[in-house]
Amino acid sequence: MNTRNQGDQLILALSKGRIFEDTLPLLAAAGITVLENPETSRKLILPTNDPAVRVLIVRATDVPTYVQHGAADFGVAGKDVLLEHGGEGLYQPVDLNIACCRMSVAVNAGFDYDNAVRQGARLRVATKFVHTAREHFARKGVHVDLIKLYGSMELAPLVGLSDAIVDVVSTGGTLRANNLVEVEKIMDISSRLVVNQAALKLKRERLQPIIEAFQNASKQQG
Repeated sequence: MNTRNQGDQLILALSKGRIFEDTLPLLAAAGITVLENPETSRKLILPTNDPAVRVLIVRATDVPTYVQHGAADFGVAGKDVLLEHGGEGLYQPVDLNIACCRMSVAVNAGFDYDNAVRQGARLRVATKFVHTAREHFARKGVHVDLIKLYGSMELAPLVGLSDAIVDVVSTGGTLRANNLVEVEKIMDISSRLVVNQAALKLKRERLQPIIEAFQNASKQQG
């Protein structure tokens, strides 16, 4: 485990969308403003008002990997992503209470999920959260065939690829629009601050005030 960033330079890994937007007030609490919008900028490394802090824009599922291997010093990742990644080599000091949602099982509106489970049916389940889904159904004693997908999960039951999906749900609007119903909540999800362990030692003087600012701001939000 190493950090490739030299000196006092700090790199924060974020994903576009809700996590990026919800992290902006936390950065503001630490006196940091991102100077470009990732939705309109073509840059993948964004400057901030602090020349020593830059923001790396990566896919949500890649945030833990960039931080683990020292390409970023710290980042913000959802609990769902961290469970799949395993969290190796990461210090997770703060649950930020942002980008809150839930991970759930959903099926076609006409599918009797409870009855299928009671009868011991073997279910086909589409998900990108294979590790979490496997553990959930194992705890319930339900036999499943897991189908890993990366795109829109909602399509799988509609075309007969799967009986159910395991996915992250926020408002449930996409499920309803596709005639799917949520039948079981697996867990609540929020996003967490993750820090490279080597960076925490080598750059503690720079990182600690930011971690504390995030911590205090997230408590106020919570």
